[in-house]
Amino acid sequence: MNDRTSLTTALPGAACEPMPVGAFGRRRARAVTVRWADNEVIVGGHRPVVVQSMTNTDTADAIGTAIQVKELARAGSELVRVTVNTPAAAEAVAPLREQLDRMGVSVPLVGDFHYNGHKLLTQYPDCAQALSKYRINPGNVGSGARRDDNFAQMIEVACRYDKPVRIGVNWGSLDQSLLARLMDENSSRAQPWDAQAVMREALVTSAIESAQLAESVGLRGDAIVLSAKVSNVQDLIAVYRELGRRCDYPLHLGLTEAGMGSKGIVASTAAMAVLLQEGIGDTIRVSLTPEPNGDRSREVVVAQEILQTMGLRAFAPLVIACPGCGRTSSTFFQELAASIQTYLRDRMPVWRASYPGVEAMQVAVMGCVVNGPGESKHANIGISLPGADEAPVAPVFVDGRRTVTLKGDRIAEEFQAIVDDYVKRKYAVGTATAGEG
Repeated sequence: MNDRTSLTTALPGAACEPMPVGAFGRRRARAVTVRWADNEVIVGGHRPVVVQSMTNTDTADAIGTAIQVKELARAGSELVRVTVNTPAAAEAVAPLREQLDRMGVSVPLVGDFHYNGHKLLTQYPDCAQALSKYRINPGNVGSGARRDDNFAQMIEVACRYDKPVRIGVNWGSLDQSLLARLMDENSSRAQPWDAQAVMREALVTSAIESAQLAESVGLRGDAIVLSAKVSNVQDLIAVYRELGRRCDYPLHLGLTEAGMGSKGIVASTAAMAVLLQEGIGDTIRVSLTPEPNGDRSREVVVAQEILQTMGLRAFAPLVIACPGCGRTSSTFFQELAASIQTYLRDRMPVWRASYPGVEAMQVAVMGCVVNGPGESKHANIGISLPGADEAPVAPVFVDGRRTVTLKGDRIAEEFQAIVDDYVKRKYAVGTATAGEG
């Protein structure tokens, strides 16, 4: 039997009314506000898809965690999640928040709770207050009668401090009692589903039933975000399609345990791009395993690039560069493309405040005459470097017009200066049209 057909037939107690797709192809979802001080991040409600990330420091080390949170926020993470797993970590959350405020970092913090969250949130009220949002995994808040009691305690704290909650179901920690119930119900069907379909249904059912339980305890419906993370691309697509069909809570997308390097990037992109194209997803995280001593903010950049290359948001100017071939006479164009991309990202924290719209700028760095002039003309600024047997000059195009030809040993520095001058002229507040100075 087709798994997709299986999932669209709800098991008892699992279904919500199907929700229509909203304006601009986006799934219609409630708007959930996550705030700290004057910084409000709205998830859902047809707002732009939010980028978030997670620290991998020991939260008990408030200073070390603050430094990483600042790095993630500077890279563009609009929400940052921190682990709250021990009394020491819970005790450090308020000092962490205070340190971030002193550093001028107002990004909202999300507390990630497993197993003992009901104790930590009730025993450490400063922690509960300092967090902007809680993440609760219903699969590991307890078993038997204690499960609902522990879950309710956490929801009551969220209500007390007016905090939204992400109910995050995970493939690797499903509520075993729920899974057993669904397996029993499935065995009595005339045409039982296969095991994979039952597992997918368990993820959807756990998320929706937990949200309904949270509302029955008193949490507002517009304070709930759902996620159902798996590590397989096709499972993620199937689960989120069904979750999106059966409820109107905002959805957080992410492929859990995506992996390292290109594998993690490709898998996350393959899964989330399909869903985003279908209008499903209100916030995303790319769960990359960093290289040893690697840059944690890489996952933020990848999430931004997924959204930007799909045309859903703009975060930083993009560099268009050819891959190189037998016509390109050196690696100089590759080095220039890399240095310009790094320069643009490094400048964005300053440019974002002074030059609105600069994040949509496109820069072309091309390696030969075949596509060089054409691509350069289509970008805001482009440079066509000489290929094999071409004259050793590099024409520069600005807003489609050839403006200057560079040559010699300082092409990189001169082109960077042209880019910098263009940003200041075109995107300065009050500039009326492109190219006006």
